[in-house]
Amino acid sequence: MQDGSVSPMSVDSTSAPVDSGERRSGPEAEVVSTHVLVAEEQVHKLRELSRRTRIAQSEYLREAVEDLLTKYGRGGGTP
Repeated sequence: MQDGSVSPMSVDSTSAPVDSGERRSGPEAEVVSTHVLVAEEQVHKLRELSRRTRIAQSEYLREAVEDLLTKYGRGGGTP
């Protein structure tokens, strides 16, 4: 997510997430950039949370993904 670049989207948007395949080098070489569509209200709330706590939005998103993987099982099967 980039500051000020939120584009309007319809509530019934059916676009699927796109993996750009961009890979970073350095200490986080295993990190891959991905693109997802998020409701504008959620973007604003996440941005405000990040501003208040001084924790990067990306950190919160990685934590959310980890929580979902734990909740639903990492192997893609039933927990």
